[in-house]
Amino acid sequence: MPVLYLRLPEDRIGAAIGPGGSTKRALESATRTEIAVDPDDGEFRITAPDDGGALSALKARDVLMAIGRGFSPERARRLLKEETYLAVIDIKLVSGKKGRDQMWRIRSRLIGVQGRARARLEELSGCSVSVYGSTVALIGGERELERAVEAVELLLHGSEHSTVFHWLARKRREDGREDALAPSVDEPIAE
Repeated sequence: MPVLYLRLPEDRIGAAIGPGGSTKRALESATRTEIAVDPDDGEFRITAPDDGGALSALKARDVLMAIGRGFSPERARRLLKEETYLAVIDIKLVSGKKGRDQMWRIRSRLIGVQGRARARLEELSGCSVSVYGSTVALIGGERELERAVEAVELLLHGSEHSTVFHWLARKRREDGREDALAPSVDEPIAE
């Protein structure tokens, strides 16, 4: 019987359990797993049946991990689809240990004024994006994630928003997805 363990930040345990346990029950039902929670230390125990349940346990773990990285349970459930994955980028690897002000500046740069930079990144990459603590989490298909990770890394290293968004739009057009719109010049993105 496959068993996986996962610990979530204290402030995300309630989101993972849901009102009256509804989120946990829905995830158990969707993945055919059993999830036990220790609310004192935030540890989740995911148990899957022996009959090919290892993949189900991994999917349940990924959904819980996404919730722990700031995604709403509804957005995290996207991971239950085939060929959909989770990527987590540690901002500290880019910013180093330069302090809270540097982390705040980098997080603000990724989110943008009123969330516009994050929304534009989601629109052009096709990935869901969450900036939580010192991490950026992304949910999407393999190709989408590859490009979104590169775009986030470019932004973290100081590339201009417009340059990164134009690059994403060009990559999207190259994929034959002509619905990609170039970033609007009229819509400024604060850094």
